[in-house]
Amino acid sequence: MSHDKTARMANQIAGFFASKPHEEAVAGVAEHINKFWEPRMRARLFSIFRSEPEALHDLVRAAMPSIRPVPAEGVSG
Repeated sequence: MSHDKTARMANQIAGFFASKPHEEAVAGVAEHINKFWEPRMRARLFSIFRSEPEALHDLVRAAMPSIRPVPAEGVSG
């Protein structure tokens, strides 16, 4: 999966939660990504966050501290 697709998916999740109060929206984005995204997807999201954070919705950026990091040995392929 490309960085563009990963960013687009994360931004779509943020768009869904955007109508909620800010803190609830941030928590919702983090919870969804932690619950449904496999480690390689989360690793790509962290890579995007480090290299081009402007590609991510404000809610995704705000949720990053609550998204489970991926141990280096947990990512392959």
